[in-house]
Amino acid sequence: MALREALREWLSLPDIEPAEDYGFFGPDSVAWKVWSYPTGLTIGFQRAVVIEELDPALIAAVDATHAIYDRPRTRYDRTLRYFAMVMFADSRSTTKAADVLVKVHSKGVGIDPVTGKQYDANDPASQLWIHLTAWHSLLVAYEKYGPGRLSAQDEARYWDECARAAELQTCDPADVPRTREGVRRYFEQMEPQLIGSDAAKKAMRHLLRADVMLPPMPWFLAPFFLVVSAFLRRGTLATMPRAMRKMAGLPTSRLLDLLVVAPLSAAFTLVSLNARLEIILLRLISPMTVPVAAPALLGIPPRHPVTTTPREAQRRFGYANPSQAHLELRAKQRERVLARGLAPDDQGIVESQPILGNIA
Repeated sequence: MALREALREWLSLPDIEPAEDYGFFGPDSVAWKVWSYPTGLTIGFQRAVVIEELDPALIAAVDATHAIYDRPRTRYDRTLRYFAMVMFADSRSTTKAADVLVKVHSKGVGIDPVTGKQYDANDPASQLWIHLTAWHSLLVAYEKYGPGRLSAQDEARYWDECARAAELQTCDPADVPRTREGVRRYFEQMEPQLIGSDAAKKAMRHLLRADVMLPPMPWFLAPFFLVVSAFLRRGTLATMPRAMRKMAGLPTSRLLDLLVVAPLSAAFTLVSLNARLEIILLRLISPMTVPVAAPALLGIPPRHPVTTTPREAQRRFGYANPSQAHLELRAKQRERVLARGLAPDDQGIVESQPILGNIA
């Protein structure tokens, strides 16, 4: 009886409240189309968080907290919720989340043990790397396992929308490339700075294991989800450049890259035809993301069906441009960590929990 009730709850749709507004994009945007396809918050997102670890500054900050190992499901859930908020949530909630994320990132300061350089998670270059890796990864997954390559017009709109979303970061939106060629050049310029360190390799192997993000499964479902996790891992690998895989010591089989495309494309097509199924699967990997993405996936309009820009929302709701936000706290964190050798303050983490979810 208990198992039956658990399954009924798992398969049911949650109570869904309409958003206040469409936030920064809305259903007419190309970004909404790409991000709402089932490849987006699965392989696309996984590809992004895996590739990001090759940046020595980022992996230094990640490795210092050890959160991806100590609480992988919670860390994944909070991060995916924020990504989904940028795309689907209302403007008020998202600007608040972006503002508090600057405080969270203020903890990410220190000395990289590999390069010996200082790192800062709020550094504009680090933020641009995270931002572009995410938007590029979701597009790669969409084109490989989804409807296919965007038209030239839609792709131009997609990168314009990418630059708009960068207004929520500490980086300069003017630094966001606006073409596929520009994005390619950006990653080529970044390549000499990337390092397949031991910490990066460990993190990338760990984050490729989709099963560490899943809740405990009933014994009879465990084999099924092991197979699903294996396909997602292989599918994510197949989207990654071979040079990056070699740098990280990951498999590079061209045959397996080819063989995984048809079954994954078929599976994602099937899921895309049923929003209810997509939400049920999303609940498995990121329950805190469901209230954010469900209205968009189910086509529930907001109370005010309008969009705005992050800069307009920041002015309206009283938040600073992220590059200039919380400078006093950021300076205090650097002084604590770099000058006094103390652990950073947890103020940002504490304030983020009502917005992004508890860390426990």
